[in-house]
Amino acid sequence: MDTPRPIAPPPHRPLARLGLPTAPAEAVAAVRAGLPVAAFEALARALHVPEGRLAQVVGLSATTLGRRKRARALAPDEGDRVWRVAALFDRAVQVFGGEEDAAAWFVDPNLALGDVAPLALADTAPGVRAIDDLLGRIEYGVYS
Repeated sequence: MDTPRPIAPPPHRPLARLGLPTAPAEAVAAVRAGLPVAAFEALARALHVPEGRLAQVVGLSATTLGRRKRARALAPDEGDRVWRVAALFDRAVQVFGGEEDAAAWFVDPNLALGDVAPLALADTAPGVRAIDDLLGRIEYGVYS
């Protein structure tokens, strides 16, 4: 009879490390309340992109980002877009097995996405869907 093995802890989740909830109801409440700007800053660091680049993706002008930093919170629509990018990054980390590989994948042009970097498409709902679909195909070994 086999000796039972201890259950491995769940893999590191970038959403939690960024200070973002993973449970749907908690995520909705956090976005509605205004995500902390610190989560935006941490996501930019995790993706190894300048804050200005991430601000473009989530639709924040430099002026608005400055105001949000002073207020220390994002507006709900801005937080929603930040959370979506963070959730995609979280999924990429699970697929690729680590934050460094996921971050590199996010910024490198990808042939399956029309030779465009995934991060460049994360500014629209169709782009988010294409990135998520591609991550699913990679996860299950379905290349196209």
